[in-house]
Amino acid sequence: MELIPAIDLLDGKVVRLHQGKYDQVTVYDDDPVAMARRFEGQGAERLHVVDLEGARRGQPAHVPTIEGILRETKLQVQVGGGVRNEDIAAQWMGAGAARVVLGTVVVKEPDIARAICDRYPRGVVMALDARDGKIAVEGWQEQSAQDVTELAKQVDGWNIGAILFTNIHRDGTREGPDVEATARLQSQVQTTVIASGGIGSLDDLRALRAAGVRSSVCGRALYSGAFSLPEAFAALEES
Repeated sequence: MELIPAIDLLDGKVVRLHQGKYDQVTVYDDDPVAMARRFEGQGAERLHVVDLEGARRGQPAHVPTIEGILRETKLQVQVGGGVRNEDIAAQWMGAGAARVVLGTVVVKEPDIARAICDRYPRGVVMALDARDGKIAVEGWQEQSAQDVTELAKQVDGWNIGAILFTNIHRDGTREGPDVEATARLQSQVQTTVIASGGIGSLDDLRALRAAGVRSSVCGRALYSGAFSLPEAFAALEES
């Protein structure tokens, strides 16, 4: 199973939110570029970067910082947060991103999301962020009526790179990922589903792998010292 470290950005700092709540913020570092280089030095090949203010605002808010990460590392970076149209997607892809992450736009303006997927085959990660099985949008501040599984099946045929599935109730809690729901979603689509939210121990990673999950992102557990990135890679290489 692939493990992707995550950097969430707010006010120019590396942070994590608790269950997506902007008033429950923990700051872990004030130099995101240095953090990205650190992950690269520890063996990461891919990095998940989320512009939290961009997600809330609807347009990128940390452009210089993310451009710094793209410029100063060789990581395959997937960039999300405020990617709501083709111009923004083109901006990130032109700056060197390997993938862009789409969320709100696929629910509110699916034709635009489909056009971005057509323009960048395998270059889109579709973020399906769920609260009680329904998709949340606008930086998780607004709840839609869109069912996660139905939307996953719809975008599965759009030649995307991956589906990022987050159980919002687990995100930032370190209380364990939603292994069952992630594995169930993976069983219903061909596209790789990336597990997100709640990872707190090496056993959580092992449980995801054992359930057939192909990829996961992790943030708070790495920052809080629950385990290091090299320890996680070693655990996932176990037979």
